[in-house]
Amino acid sequence: MTYTTPNWNDPVTIATAFFLPALLLVQSWFILRNKTLSPGRKTLRAALNSLLWLTLAGYNLQISWPTNPPATHALLVGNDVPTAYARMVQDSLRIRTRFTARTFNEPYDSITLVGQDFPIETLTRLSNSVVRWVPYDAPDQIQDVRWKGMVRQGEMQRVTGKIQSNSKQLLRIQYGNQTLDSLILIQGTNTFALQFPVFGRGRLQTELVLDGQPLDTVRFFGRPTTPLLVQFVLDNPDFESKTLADWLGRQGHSVELSTTLATDVRSRVRINRSPKIVGKKPDVIITDAANAANTLVRNAIADGKAVLFINLTNPSADVATINRALGTRWQVRKTANQEAVPVGNGLTAHPYRFTNRPNQFAVSGYPVAVQQTAGRVGVSLLNETFPLALSGDSVAYSRVWYAVMAWLQPTEKNNVLVDAPVFSGLPGVVSINNPAIGGSSLRVGSDTVQLTISPLNRQSSAGNLLTKQTGWQPVQDSLAVYVQSGTDNLAAARQVVSRFMLAHAKYATIKNGTNRQAKEVVPNWVWLTLFLVCLTALWVEPKFV
Repeated sequence: MTYTTPNWNDPVTIATAFFLPALLLVQSWFILRNKTLSPGRKTLRAALNSLLWLTLAGYNLQISWPTNPPATHALLVGNDVPTAYARMVQDSLRIRTRFTARTFNEPYDSITLVGQDFPIETLTRLSNSVVRWVPYDAPDQIQDVRWKGMVRQGEMQRVTGKIQSNSKQLLRIQYGNQTLDSLILIQGTNTFALQFPVFGRGRLQTELVLDGQPLDTVRFFGRPTTPLLVQFVLDNPDFESKTLADWLGRQGHSVELSTTLATDVRSRVRINRSPKIVGKKPDVIITDAANAANTLVRNAIADGKAVLFINLTNPSADVATINRALGTRWQVRKTANQEAVPVGNGLTAHPYRFTNRPNQFAVSGYPVAVQQTAGRVGVSLLNETFPLALSGDSVAYSRVWYAVMAWLQPTEKNNVLVDAPVFSGLPGVVSINNPAIGGSSLRVGSDTVQLTISPLNRQSSAGNLLTKQTGWQPVQDSLAVYVQSGTDNLAAARQVVSRFMLAHAKYATIKNGTNRQAKEVVPNWVWLTLFLVCLTALWVEPKFV
């Protein structure tokens, strides 16, 4: 049993503290000085007055005791959830009480959240309740979409997410009227991954389109690539190498095409020749297996450069030649008896596949792989790709070689990476790999991101980007990141609830599962009844002589 702690700053409390002892003294004095009462009557009157005094004292002290009330459970429905779905969840979980954020106003032992559109003020009121979350996936709406906010030109942009599809339909990512990638969704829950090579520089945006209806805009920044010096070392000129050299030249790279025309007679063609590259060693060498032991090729690998082998004729024998010359560990296995197998977009490849190696990386979507040794050694099982360019399908041709060249690029300085989408008012992750100059901060718009060096990699640091601004925000001097509004956005609302659940789980762990307890107090009608009974007894007692 407990008592209410008196508030000694209240004048009524102070007056009551003086009144109750004084009342007890006055009652005792009147009883003791009365000479007409017998000892029995004095005892009875003293008992009745003591009971009255105890009633007044107990009422002022508000006697109470702790109790464990029965558990209460309610369903809290987000603004994005249809009433029919909320009723279905309520019936399924057998929860009697259902609220919306506007009508919720009572504490409950446990709350089940349905949906993700809740005001922050409502979520903060759930700190003392056990909270469960049932996300609501609206039909034909993107859920948990992710992509890279900054991508180097030529690298593959990858857009992943989840969608609840009402039927079998086509999901596309497109730039203008041009489809970059697509897939067929089945009815029900689908996880998807769409990818395409970054085709430009600067501020770019593409659209996610479902069955002709735009769902979301994918905005990202295309970082310009550093122009490379690419050298072709071939015994015989062919359309494949000539078309690739022209394409690399159009991308801004310096290209040198060296081929053997006859004994001691070589042809040398240069594209985008610049005085800055005179005497410079090539960044990438493109050759065939017959030149694997070429001094230029071996020196390039020793210097940490990249070499790509194309135009393979017999993959088993060719990779053995490359392994002997460069110390690589390529292995291929035959997969079919045909001379060539289709690999999509009108391309064919040798009927082989690469055996996985720890230091080997596959080029997504194509039978091309790269091994990391002292340098980078790439091998392509593709047959001819130049027919794509000759047929006018420059997008498909560029897609192939953007993906391949992305793995042959040297490591860039100040490689800024941002996880998108970024929402205003919500923290996002930004990181820098291989910084040219050590720094502990990164300027984004008018905000400064504090960076922390990774304990596992001293050449990588990361920080949380938290800004209230929206739209394109400059990063340092030459880059930018797009910040979406955090209000009226279901993807942002989903992140808010997800972060709340993580924080709530951590807080609940710290509390170690403390149960809510209530206090039971004596009802006022009991005190009134006792008070009236005491007064009545004191009034009736003198009548009986």
